[in-house]
Amino acid sequence: MKKNILILSFFAGIAVSQAQNSTWHIAGDKIKTPWADSVNPAHVLPDYPRPQLQRNGWQNLNGLWQYAILPKAQGEVLPSTFQGNILVPFCIESALSGVGKTVGKDSVLWYKTSFSINAKTKGKKVLLHFGAVDWHADIYVNGTKVTTHEGGFDPFSVDITPALKKGTQQQLAVYVWDPTDEGPQPRGKQVKDPHGIWYTPVTGIWQTVWLETVPETYIISTRQTPDLDNKTIMVTTAVENLLPGDLIHISAWKGSEKIAEKSGTDATMSLPVDNPEAWSPSHPFLYDLKISIERKGKTVDEVKSYFAMRKISIGPDANGIQKMLLNNKFLFEFGPLDQGWWPDGLYTAPTDAALKFDIEKTKEMGFNMIRKHIKVEPARWYYYCDSIGMLVWQDMPSGDLGNKWENRPGVLGKATDRDRTPESEAYYRKEWNAIMDALYNFPSIISWQPFNEAWGQFKTVEITEWTMKKDPTRLVNSASGGNFYTVGHVIDLHSYPDPAMPRPDLFGAKEALVCGEFGGLGLPVDGHTWQQKNWGYQSFGTTDSLFMRYTTLTDQLEDLIKHGLSAAVYTQTTDVEGEVNGFMTYDRKVMKMPIDKLKAVNTKLYSVAE
Repeated sequence: MKKNILILSFFAGIAVSQAQNSTWHIAGDKIKTPWADSVNPAHVLPDYPRPQLQRNGWQNLNGLWQYAILPKAQGEVLPSTFQGNILVPFCIESALSGVGKTVGKDSVLWYKTSFSINAKTKGKKVLLHFGAVDWHADIYVNGTKVTTHEGGFDPFSVDITPALKKGTQQQLAVYVWDPTDEGPQPRGKQVKDPHGIWYTPVTGIWQTVWLETVPETYIISTRQTPDLDNKTIMVTTAVENLLPGDLIHISAWKGSEKIAEKSGTDATMSLPVDNPEAWSPSHPFLYDLKISIERKGKTVDEVKSYFAMRKISIGPDANGIQKMLLNNKFLFEFGPLDQGWWPDGLYTAPTDAALKFDIEKTKEMGFNMIRKHIKVEPARWYYYCDSIGMLVWQDMPSGDLGNKWENRPGVLGKATDRDRTPESEAYYRKEWNAIMDALYNFPSIISWQPFNEAWGQFKTVEITEWTMKKDPTRLVNSASGGNFYTVGHVIDLHSYPDPAMPRPDLFGAKEALVCGEFGGLGLPVDGHTWQQKNWGYQSFGTTDSLFMRYTTLTDQLEDLIKHGLSAAVYTQTTDVEGEVNGFMTYDRKVMKMPIDKLKAVNTKLYSVAE
């Protein structure tokens, strides 16, 4: 698999009609990343957005749209006038949107743009894709509502062909409502009034919007499941309008060499992978996939994808302590807590290079894992983890907080479950299910975290068992940091600033032992902070004092590894708003400790674990 996915060509005959305003500028006076000045309204995040299902014939709709913020009480009526331009896909609160305004639960956000289609699309379907919109979105094409979506972290698509009108010019409008922390929906770390570990709201479109044309019979999705032990890859293909006699054809490739292929009418087929190259952080080898629909010897539709041969499991060591295993071997997993926030784009990286940058720097620092914290990233972020070689722990974004937290395992009297309404529970289940479906094919993801520190935690045993059943190929860390239940594959203690672990004699026989958060050492850097008031779990004034303290933490990890620790997560990759405990400043312009020194103290932990 090539390291960079080529931008697929725009499909013939479709051109977006978006007036690119030369007066667009970054809003506000906050710090910004080095990539902010290279953002071009005419070519915003132009890279192909779906690396696990690539198809020729697509059109990027990112760019300058019109927007209006109106009272929710006015009802859902398309405005006759708009208030200005917004740079999609940056949320309206962000500097890169060019707006920098908040919306809130009592208001709604409208978007409007236009695109054109010519007659060459006749006999084909036109699909409209949204990478993510936070939170409730109604989509209108030429005044017709084509779909409604609720969920701020999962992609969605709709066939807009019936709503297209004769002629070339088409209108697209989007209605958005987002209550942030005043509603029960999953919203991650967004709050109306940012403070401490809680950040700025994100309202509306925050990932790429795009079109593609497909035939009447087309591939909707694939589901790739590697079996390293049995040397096979199982592929399940969902197809729209598969006709009698149509064949699904699948071929697996190692570079330019075809290593297996199969045709048939079954939705699920298994292909052999002889002498498999096992994927790992040190050898992130990716195989290519080609999937097509064949009808009477002709290809009706074809997509490209990729997969990796890797296995995730737990198993006891010589002392009977459960360990996290990669490809049937213990690998100590060590990495940062990664919030995925940006001072200029908030949820959205300014460019694709910026999106990749954090992963590359994490690798350079000697880490082999990232815990993606209370957020879901665009698909390209996971592709870079796959291709660079980075294990990923994926959190479910939290919401509907209010119950009590007990961070000590084995203690009664304090922890409580969130008493959610049926509506709140349904939002959680729907979103978590959609996130797991959307991310299933990315081999870098090796663990799901349904809950963190009891934030909105409810029905823990039921939710964990459902997650394990839905995806038996990955580990499930039921409650990172508590509240703890004897369910799942992992027991995960949070400890600041010094690391700690659950006692192996009490908990190690059934679950792998990890320290899911520690560290948080703070160092504010003048000229690179989001605000005057900032904090870390322990604060320092110089790089040298910060690094000396960091080495005491890694020294402690050495001892914990010898006692059976499987993994540890340091807080955190970058500063975020008021938090100054990152390896990098929020604007990514300053590394607070030398990378070569970090790599030396980090990588020695892997040899301790051998």
